[in-house]
Amino acid sequence: MNTHRSVNSATFVMNLNSIRSPHDIKGLDLPQLRSLANDLRQLLLEKLSRHGGHIGPNLGMVEATLALHYVFDSPTDKIVFDVSHQSYVHKMLTGRMAAFLDPKQYDLVSGYTNPQESPHDFFTIGHTSTSISLATGLAVARDMRADHENIIAVIGDGALSGGLAFEGLDYAATLKTNFIVVVNDNDMSIAENHGGLYDNLRLLRQTNGTAPTNYFKALGFDYRFVADGNDLEQLIAAFSAVKDINHPVVVHIATEKGHGYLPAVENKEAFHYGPPFELLTGKPIIGEPSPAEEKDYGDVTTDILLGEMAVNPGLVAITAATPGAIGFTPEKRRQAGHHYIDVGIAEQEAVSLASGIAKGGGTPWIGIVSSFMQRAYDQLSQDVAINSTPVVLSIFHASFYGMTDVTHLGWFDIPLITSIPGFVYLAPTCRLEYESMLLWALHQREYPVAIKVPGGKMVDGEQTYPTDYSDINTYNVTQNGSDVAIIGAGTFYGLALKVAHILEEKGIMPTIINPRFLSGVDAPLLQSLEANHRLVVTLEDGVLQGGFGQRIAAFYGTSLMEVRSYGMDQEWADRYDYQLLGDLYRLNPKLIVEDILTLLCK
Repeated sequence: MNTHRSVNSATFVMNLNSIRSPHDIKGLDLPQLRSLANDLRQLLLEKLSRHGGHIGPNLGMVEATLALHYVFDSPTDKIVFDVSHQSYVHKMLTGRMAAFLDPKQYDLVSGYTNPQESPHDFFTIGHTSTSISLATGLAVARDMRADHENIIAVIGDGALSGGLAFEGLDYAATLKTNFIVVVNDNDMSIAENHGGLYDNLRLLRQTNGTAPTNYFKALGFDYRFVADGNDLEQLIAAFSAVKDINHPVVVHIATEKGHGYLPAVENKEAFHYGPPFELLTGKPIIGEPSPAEEKDYGDVTTDILLGEMAVNPGLVAITAATPGAIGFTPEKRRQAGHHYIDVGIAEQEAVSLASGIAKGGGTPWIGIVSSFMQRAYDQLSQDVAINSTPVVLSIFHASFYGMTDVTHLGWFDIPLITSIPGFVYLAPTCRLEYESMLLWALHQREYPVAIKVPGGKMVDGEQTYPTDYSDINTYNVTQNGSDVAIIGAGTFYGLALKVAHILEEKGIMPTIINPRFLSGVDAPLLQSLEANHRLVVTLEDGVLQGGFGQRIAAFYGTSLMEVRSYGMDQEWADRYDYQLLGDLYRLNPKLIVEDILTLLCK
């Protein structure tokens, strides 16, 4: 690819490589800025079509980001992007253009703001609804120093429905100094927006910001409306008018998600985030799926739920704005009808809502992405567990083989869930076992139940599985042996089988155990192992500290049994390679066997 892209107007040529900071665009006139915006959008599309990423959010923010950096003086003026998955153009303008021009450098920057990359980024942010609160902190610190820079919080893509967004707005409105909130209103979340707040935003758009009912004014903000948030002239005028303002103000800009790329405009949900795609047609660039890969755990889950909805009028499936990640496509949402609820970006509401449904006699199921689930820890403990409401959670991407961005790591789920008394946390090893566990969880009324959806490629399984898991904390011995017992939890049960196979080739017949339950220990079984075993090996698809293996090790405590646990370290890994990091953690059958043989020879 030509890394010396130029922006052209009638009298203007600009080498994109020359843009090393926002200062480099300050002298451009409006036609030149429009040419630059067009070229930046094309550059975005070229990278995204080859690399994948957040497509619609960034295409919709090209002009707004350009206008922000044209008017304000970053990094002296501080811009905090909510979620920050719409910060790609911000990165282009702040010294990271090479990561968009040169395919060999595409992975040099993350998909989110990151202070390690640039002084123009103030926080590593990958979760939603936080920008206003973070920015209020910057404003308070500025005022304590008696400085005067602008503080700008950018929020959009449905993030206003998150409770912390309200808390941030509620406090920010009381500030008596400069504070600017840019509401990027594209009438979308990841999928469609949900919640009464968005009815008011639609009313404000329809009335050009003049409706007497105004959420932001009601909180105490000054308010400005930009009818076309993809028009540079309107944006520059609005931002210039609020620069150096001496009180809190909301600048409400109406943008189009996916702006400038028809496939992304016509299918906003699919183009929120996606893999590489054909630039001409917008079709994903993927290989033909094998029969075993045609379905994923989201499809399996929603097929079961739709079947149960047909016979259980009280079954409700709940998501917090991530229907695609858990199998609820637009068609399946239509099939579910009133049995399906999307609360928007509001994980806490999802959990407490589910507890209320369960208390009222209904059957609530929540589908949630692991790294987002932790946002509702208080509700899981207080509103669900203390009240023993039979809420069911399927936790997706709770795996080493899940998402790899540091902000989206899903492997902290085991310590989180198992630290809450009363929760049953199940770890199916395959599709068939997951189906059995999910059906049992939906039919029982005694416990709150979480299910760790397996990571990696879906495995069907090779046997039948129980339909009743009410005998809590009983493990399943799938092979009897001696000397060494391998307990492989969930996804890592397959790793246990591979380790066992190598050991058997070396003349050692290990015991293999599928624990099924992550939330407790099978004391009678573990005690029985002491008779003819010297070593217990635990394999868990999660962080070791506070995890399942440590619970097993604590059980053996002062006994002579040696325990060796395998899992992930408690660290912030970022955009890791599965093979390389797996070897570092020794999550490799051959490396585990080496360790076992060494321990047995002691």
